[in-house]
Amino acid sequence: MDENEKDRILKVEIDVSGKLHLTPEKKKFTLIYRTATEVHWNTEINTLYSPKPRDWTYLEWFKHIIKVTKEECYCELNITEQTEWVNIPNELKKEITKAQQWL
Repeated sequence: MDENEKDRILKVEIDVSGKLHLTPEKKKFTLIYRTATEVHWNTEINTLYSPKPRDWTYLEWFKHIIKVTKEECYCELNITEQTEWVNIPNELKKEITKAQQWL
């Protein structure tokens, strides 16, 4: 495969337990646990998610999830103007949006 697949991120959310979730539009990452990177797939709601941040910030987890899907699963995930933001503080949304340009 020469070029990575691309998919849009429909939603970025911090759930009630403090985990960061990314909802891809089409792609499913059911085997991502095999990467042993602490990035997981929730089959019930079709989201990639991180553990509740301990040593890393939410921004670092966002970057990590994007990097793992790109390097290990050959899929480039991108936020768009239509991405829904749930329980994401405005400052974090700005940081994620800015960081996406460099990933």
